[in-house]
This record gives sequence, C-alpha cells and structure tokens, in this order.
Amino acid sequence: MDFEFKKTSTIGQAFAQFAKTRTEKRQPAYYAGGTEILTLQRVQQLNIDVAIDIKDIPACLVHQLTEDYLVYGSCLTLTEIEEHNHFPLLTDVCKEIADRTARNKITVGGNICGAIFYREAVLPFLLTDSILVLAGKNGLRTEYIHDVFHQQLQLPDGELFVQAFIEKRYITCAYIAIKVRQQWETGYPLITIAALEIDGEMRMAFSGLCPYPFRSLILENIINNRVLSRQERINQIVNQLPGPILNDVEGSDEYRIFVLTDLLEKVIARLEGD
Repeated sequence: MDFEFKKTSTIGQAFAQFAKTRTEKRQPAYYAGGTEILTLQRVQQLNIDVAIDIKDIPACLVHQLTEDYLVYGSCLTLTEIEEHNHFPLLTDVCKEIADRTARNKITVGGNICGAIFYREAVLPFLLTDSILVLAGKNGLRTEYIHDVFHQQLQLPDGELFVQAFIEKRYITCAYIAIKVRQQWETGYPLITIAALEIDGEMRMAFSGLCPYPFRSLILENIINNRVLSRQERINQIVNQLPGPILNDVEGSDEYRIFVLTDLLEKVIARLEGD
C-alpha cells in the first residue's frame, strides 16, 4: 500500500487517526518536523506507511513563560526554542544539535521521542524533573518525566507527547553544557553532558555515552560527595556507569571514557568552583 500523509488540527483527530490506521493493519507515526522519519525511511530502518501530521495542533505549539513554569509544546522547533531563549541551558543544548537548517525542522518532541539514540534535547528536561502532558485514549494525563522516560519515552501505542512543563526556578541555575564531536563541527556527537546546580547540589545528564540518554542519581550522589577528592569522585563515576559504553565509528568506548573524565573535571570546576 502507498505511503499516506494525514493532516490533523486537534489532539482528538490525531489520536483517532492513529487508532483507525492501526485497525487497518497499517503502521502509523506522528509527524511534525519529519527529519528522522524521512532519514530512516530512506535507509529502510523505519517501517511506517501513514504519517499523521500534528504540527498544526495549537497545544503542541505553545511556548509560554507563566508565573511558575516554562511551557514547551512538543512541536516547537529547536530554532524556535533557541530564538526565544527562555531557558539558557535548554537553548545551549538545542543549538548544538545538527545544523541550523536541520534545527529549523527538528522539533523538541521529535528529538525526545526519536529512534536515534543521542536525543540530546531530553537532557535539560531530565535535569529539571519536568512534567509531561500526554494524550491518549483516556484523554490528557500528566506524568513526571522520570516515571515515563526509561532510556526512551515509554508511552502506550498511539499516545501523544503534547507539552513539557519546567519549573521557572531553574532559569537562573548555574549550568554547563558541552558537546564533544570527534569529526567536524556539525557531525554526530561523541558525548554531550548537561549539568546544573540547584540547592547546592549538582545534577548531570548524558547523551552519546551509552546507547540512550540518561540521568543517574547514583552518579549524582558520587559527584556531590565532597568528602572525596575530585579525582576520587571522577574515578567512582567511571566505575558506576550504567553501560554498555558505546563503541562505534564516532569513537571507541575507551576514548569515550577519556573524554568523559575531562568533561567531569569541567563540570566540577564550573559548578563547584576551582
């Protein structure tokens, strides 16, 4: 059967179209920027035949600074997030993803929900204990990101990621975000680290180190243990990584560990002070 493109303008229409496509024994996917869908389709690594366009759904386009929260619709492009710059940590992570042309298309929801394992845009949301608004067969629900993101966003079939809420207090936190590439300026990343300091404690999240982005409370307990020397903390973190460590054309697992130790030095120096 030929590939079909379905336009929707409400959450209800999108979910209904997804469910209808499933009853027809076809493979649907939600479509906003479409960069990953098109890329994986070309190399035959994604088996879908119906794209459900959600980028005209108003709730998915919200970009708002309220009294208590930053609200990000899932269909906002990375460029839009960068230009508004409500949350500098998120801006700094997003502006290092791909190149400007690609960021004009890539959406924050598409990056977080994607199949490519980097998914750097999720790191600031993990660090800030963000709240996600999700839409499914029972209507809207809200969940803390840590309850639904385990290596990837774990959603029931057809459920739609609509918005993310970040507490406004994180805007002024000290932070650091570094992306290391092995090859060229806009090539695939080797490792991305994002970290912030809140209430006297450091938080860290990683992409490109393991086959999934992650934040680890175990590692944060180690880095915040000031009884240990800086080098002792770094050594313990390296020994407690969730693994496996990626070993691919971008860099070996040994090289990634080497880069990680340097990044941890920079995080501690920036957030704890020399």
